[in-house]
Amino acid sequence: MQQIHDFHDYIQDSLLVAVRNKQLDQQQIEHAFIQSRLLYKKFEWAATYFTFDLAKRLNGPPLEEIENADLLDPVLARGQDPMGLQVIEALIYPNILAKNQNSLIRAVGYLITNTNYLIDYYADHDFVDWRILDAAKLEVFRIMTLGITGFDAALSLNSIQEAAVSLESLEKALGYYTNRKKQPGLLPSIQAATNYLNGHTDFNSFDRAAFITKYANTITSSIAQLEKNLPGPKITYNRLLNQDVNTLFDPGAFNVNAFTPGAKFDITPAKVALGKKLFYDKQLSGTRTRSCATCHQLDLDYTDGLQTPVDILDSTSRLTRNAPTLINAALQSNYFYDMRALTLEDQVRDVISNKHEMDGSIEAAISYIKNNPTYRTLFHQAFPSTNDHWEATITADQLTNALASYVRSLVRLNSRFDDYMRGQKNALTRQEVKGFNLFMGKARCATCHFMPLFNGITPPKYIQSESEIIGVPKTLTDSLLDPDLGYYAIIGVNAYKHAFKIPTIRNISKTAPYMHNGVYTTLEQVMEFYNNAGAVGLGIDLPNQTLPTDSLGLTAEQQNDIIAFMKSLDSKQEK
Repeated sequence: MQQIHDFHDYIQDSLLVAVRNKQLDQQQIEHAFIQSRLLYKKFEWAATYFTFDLAKRLNGPPLEEIENADLLDPVLARGQDPMGLQVIEALIYPNILAKNQNSLIRAVGYLITNTNYLIDYYADHDFVDWRILDAAKLEVFRIMTLGITGFDAALSLNSIQEAAVSLESLEKALGYYTNRKKQPGLLPSIQAATNYLNGHTDFNSFDRAAFITKYANTITSSIAQLEKNLPGPKITYNRLLNQDVNTLFDPGAFNVNAFTPGAKFDITPAKVALGKKLFYDKQLSGTRTRSCATCHQLDLDYTDGLQTPVDILDSTSRLTRNAPTLINAALQSNYFYDMRALTLEDQVRDVISNKHEMDGSIEAAISYIKNNPTYRTLFHQAFPSTNDHWEATITADQLTNALASYVRSLVRLNSRFDDYMRGQKNALTRQEVKGFNLFMGKARCATCHFMPLFNGITPPKYIQSESEIIGVPKTLTDSLLDPDLGYYAIIGVNAYKHAFKIPTIRNISKTAPYMHNGVYTTLEQVMEFYNNAGAVGLGIDLPNQTLPTDSLGLTAEQQNDIIAFMKSLDSKQEK
């Protein structure tokens, strides 16, 4: 509470006073802003855990946000106006414009108001010990995945110092537990990590691989042990990152059932076996010529190697979007590039019935299954029933759940990168480690492709999938924007025109071509696109571009280092 009051008072007495001054002093305002962020970082671990919605008002992304529930009724979809420290940062850096002073004053005023709401909340709530420890562990995960990448300090680039302040605050909070539980190793580990951060503050040169493997993993493992030693009951949350993990890189750290429609849809071996057979069955398509595996081939890491798939009804026509890999598809919410499906079951329904993809129907597929003795047996094993006429009750939910269960079984977090993060120091080359540090820092890749899944689902709770607007061209030969409106076509919010779901880059060396329309055939082309600031670099007018509009300034060697790192994310082959 004292930390929140300190934050509130400093904003009111220093930051607000500075931005109200008729003579805008850039240096004074930047100083006040940076101090405000450091004060926020002291209680961020609690705010983001216990009051997530309020925390977004204090330090949310400077973009309109759409809730998943809005997809159920797109007519009601509304963009939530951004507010908080990141909005203020965008108004301050690189230079404050006089015409934006009123907006800056309003933004600081909102910050004060929302901090008052936070004070009211914490004045009226107490928290059990295990939740405090859970919040502390997630904060370290947040530092690893967002803090040291510049995710929420993209312009001030004070991320390393902010991470140090966050850890110092955690050290104070965790001290109440380590003394009681006699675990002397945790606090010295936090102190060592803080010293490392304070001794290496340059954003671009900071060695993120060393920080994670030498310090952060040790801290989170110690917090996890502390939590396990606490007496009394604990609530188990159904979230993507399993609650009892020691590190982000534990085998089985992520819950493949996190985004099922409900517990009865959870994966089982019998469902996977049934789903695999269905996955390769061309009889599910209207023409009996295409299966799921046609566009998602095992040898191509469940892609098809084409720019875009062929229309099932017209071999001379192509679909508009590239076929993405299904590996680790379970580890992200929302499906399709336009994010229109909320579950894998929804995606299966859509694909089977799509006139251009499979041209089938769920009803026809069920009729076929009921007349197939092998399928009847497999369905009975996967969905046992006491009904004597159980085969008459085969349902659309069972069919789609079986296929979705097979896709959920395709989780592969066993790359050389994972081995490295689990302690095998020789698993990566020096070039790949350099590439990782660039990916997580100067190149800003990790502010969209979040570690360790390297897709767009936001850590540390891994609940909501992000989309981005980067300005992909229609072809390689011109600078015309691809006309596909993406997420906008689903929700109708202007800020999301040409927005697309952020895919995983795991197995990227085997899943060319790239982008939602498959326009780029090599990783070198992709790196050049990003290094030149996406649409801006191509001369495309895209006012709502979310990609940074300045060149990344990566040398050819640095781009090659990043590509080498990305190739280290290839999973070991299925046996």
